[in-house]
Amino acid sequence: MIWLGIDPGLAIIGWSILSGDEMEMPDIIDYGIIETDKKFSTGERLVELEKDLMTIMKEFQPDQVAIEMPFFSRKIKAAGGVLQALGVINLVCYREANIIPIFLHQSSWKAHLGNGKADKQEIASVLQQLFDLPLLPIDDSVDAIAIAYSAVCGLRNAIH
Repeated sequence: MIWLGIDPGLAIIGWSILSGDEMEMPDIIDYGIIETDKKFSTGERLVELEKDLMTIMKEFQPDQVAIEMPFFSRKIKAAGGVLQALGVINLVCYREANIIPIFLHQSSWKAHLGNGKADKQEIASVLQQLFDLPLLPIDDSVDAIAIAYSAVCGLRNAIH
């Protein structure tokens, strides 16, 4: 089973590809980030996200997709862009692979790794130990690996 994990955003989108299922420790196949240029309009950035995500979907042909469902307070200005990016991600997953993504709350996938309030450095440290890795970047790809790993292990939230 090939899993695509996504940490959504408009400026930076983390992604990861894991192979495995609940019965075995998954393998990390690849990971990275998609960055969109802040000097472009939201529409232009969403088109860039769509193109880059389509490339990832075609290259790795995931069977499942796990996405973090972000939580926003009323003070966060980026919420609109992130929600629009989530729409594009959902669209691409369904259109390109007929996949309805699994949405996970941030606190649940972090708690699955041991601390519901962990920062990126702490998440990276746990993943390095789990996967016996020498080093991971401290960016949104770390969260995407953790999101995919949690879904592979069977974590689900009732979000539709």
